[in-house]
Amino acid sequence: MKNFNLATLCALCFAFALGCATDKSADVNPNSQTGTGGSMARFAIVGDVLYCVLPDKLQVYSIANPTNPVSAKTIPLTVGLETIFPYKNALFIGANAGMYIFDNQQPDSPVLLSSYFHVQSCDPVVVQGNYAYVTLRGGSGCRRMATASTLDVVDVTDLKSPRLINSQTMESPYGLGVSGDQLFVCEGDRGMKIFDLADPKQPKLKHVIGDIKAYDVIPTSKSLLVTGDGGLIQYGLQEGGKLEVLSKLAIEP
Repeated sequence: MKNFNLATLCALCFAFALGCATDKSADVNPNSQTGTGGSMARFAIVGDVLYCVLPDKLQVYSIANPTNPVSAKTIPLTVGLETIFPYKNALFIGANAGMYIFDNQQPDSPVLLSSYFHVQSCDPVVVQGNYAYVTLRGGSGCRRMATASTLDVVDVTDLKSPRLINSQTMESPYGLGVSGDQLFVCEGDRGMKIFDLADPKQPKLKHVIGDIKAYDVIPTSKSLLVTGDGGLIQYGLQEGGKLEVLSKLAIEP
């Protein structure tokens, strides 16, 4: 068994915990994702493969034998990698300079298809259908020189040629999540914004939850998990897009 650095060991522990605690998402088939992670996650599991996003590389591990993970592949990329989001047969890697798209039909050997670059800033990404939703946060520790914060919609119908089709100004976006015709965008101290995706190319703001601190969100088929400074809030998704607080878990700093 190869030696693992601290980041990898932490990723393994949290990834296994997520895999055990949550159900599988039908959107990720045929390479089924184990567990459901937030948009700011640095690791993901698809089948028997674990992906760890390190600052300058994508590390791939075989976990066919969970007690003995084996390094399968290391893919060097530019410095500034931040997040990973598996969707169907692809991996979407967010970086502070843009987004990388990998063909993941063979999970133990992903292949880089394309990249999408923008002004440098923090860059979580989620995908649904033919569209990727990307939040860019300027004036942050990622790249303080970038002052603009936006929500971008990128057409990924052709994974080899992603293209920006819409961009709108945000205040200070962090993580985001998408479920059906709703897009949830966390704005830190400013709460969470809920967008209508009746037209997936043109997200329209319909509601703001301003009494929470929201940094990442994980939508499931029936609920919404929101993380922030105060801990974890679980919302039930009601008909018509309404949210109902189901539980709160306070986490001491």
